[in-house]
Amino acid sequence: MMTDAILVTGVARRVGLHLARNFLDRGIPVIGTYRSERPALEELSAKGAVLLRSDFYEEAQVAELARSVTAQCGSLRAIVHNASDWIPENGEIPAATILHRMMQVHVAAPYLLNLALEPLLQVCSHGHADIIHVGDYVSSRGSQKHIAYAASKAAQDNLTLSFSARLAPKVKVNSIAPALVIFNDGDDDEYREKARAKSLMQRKGGLEEFQRTVDYLLDSVYVTGRILHMDGGRHLKVA
Repeated sequence: MMTDAILVTGVARRVGLHLARNFLDRGIPVIGTYRSERPALEELSAKGAVLLRSDFYEEAQVAELARSVTAQCGSLRAIVHNASDWIPENGEIPAATILHRMMQVHVAAPYLLNLALEPLLQVCSHGHADIIHVGDYVSSRGSQKHIAYAASKAAQDNLTLSFSARLAPKVKVNSIAPALVIFNDGDDDEYREKARAKSLMQRKGGLEEFQRTVDYLLDSVYVTGRILHMDGGRHLKVA
């Protein structure tokens, strides 16, 4: 049975994949979740990750995930809630469906997993355990094109406040609110230039910066109940 593992949700690509790789390379046991099969999952499995398929749109699958983690793991060092979805209000999907999906992935799933896996966090052999919610810059300012997404990320930030009070002092709970981390392969030069120009730093944060931010929270013995902004000073940018 695994002990002091890190559960990372959404490990098939981008930030989740990078985090899982880094933890595994450091010899830290990783349990990763995914919704869709992707080539990178074979690499993680070869490195020793326990991979569990779970569709966070379905509450029953979230409950089954919690049971599977409990069956395979005696304790958890951390949970990194990275799994995310991003649906715009563009008329292609009914608004009620968008809101339901955003709240399921960003609020209901972390909420249910935090409650179900609390016993595994409390028995971590490290000095403390951690929960990290991966939020978004828009949680504090809203988004005209992604209204439900921004609202769900704001609700997720509130989970950080409530769970930090509930689980202290053994478990620290924080959120990371990034703006631009990395680009998608299909983003053209014009889009990339506009995106970089939105922050004071005029560049993307990058996966290594995100890893350093996660490591800072995991290493800290004192920081809890905080929303850590990783936005390159975007909040101070004057248009």
